[in-house]
Amino acid sequence: MSVIKTQQLVKTYASGTNEVHALRGIDLDVQQGDFVAIMGTSGSGKSTLMNLLGCLDVPTSGSYELDGVRVDGLGKNELAAIRNQKLGFVFQGFNLLARTSALENVELPLLYDRSGKKRDTRALAAKALERVGLGQRLDHQPSELSGGQQQRVAIARALVTEPALVLADEPTGNLDTHTSIEVMALFQELNEQGITIVLVTHEPDIAAYAKRIVEVRDGRIRRDEPVRNRRSAAADLVEEERSVA
Repeated sequence: MSVIKTQQLVKTYASGTNEVHALRGIDLDVQQGDFVAIMGTSGSGKSTLMNLLGCLDVPTSGSYELDGVRVDGLGKNELAAIRNQKLGFVFQGFNLLARTSALENVELPLLYDRSGKKRDTRALAAKALERVGLGQRLDHQPSELSGGQQQRVAIARALVTEPALVLADEPTGNLDTHTSIEVMALFQELNEQGITIVLVTHEPDIAAYAKRIVEVRDGRIRRDEPVRNRRSAAADLVEEERSVA
């Protein structure tokens, strides 16, 4: 089943009297359980594509189906509801509330749930934190956590609504190499559990942990192929420990 299906997705911006063609007809199909790395240099269109896939912006033309729902042409309120129900976001800067516990940060998307479901939000948030290895850090504020732990809180927040898709925008951009590998090991583990992940990165080393690389250049997809010699982040961490010992 396709979680993402775009056909001839176009995005054009007006810049003064000029038009900027950010995307020039994107055809992308991401199946359930896939792990895709979107790569491209600055100005390639990858950030615009991420915003469209995340229902944060609307295309100029073309179609986009997210988990079976046609979303191009939906209004702001409908897009907000789709984002809350079907998408989990992980950002480079973590985007956590500073004076709020890990548990409360993760609970937040559930408090905006418009589906009308009655849920034990605290229990679900605690379960999500346990899933990312932070079951003992529920009451810690971001300032009491390392960068890697803060990103794990952000990943737990993305997972708590059980979304159809996790979108990760440069999730290792603010982390050192070791912590980056730890975060990618978590993403690989979650993907093995069936979670569909689309990750934007400019780092080939990080993209090598995905199953598939989509390279965007000048608003078009120039390469879309399986990752050759895919790396295991868990194995890389073991190797790193051996070399230190």
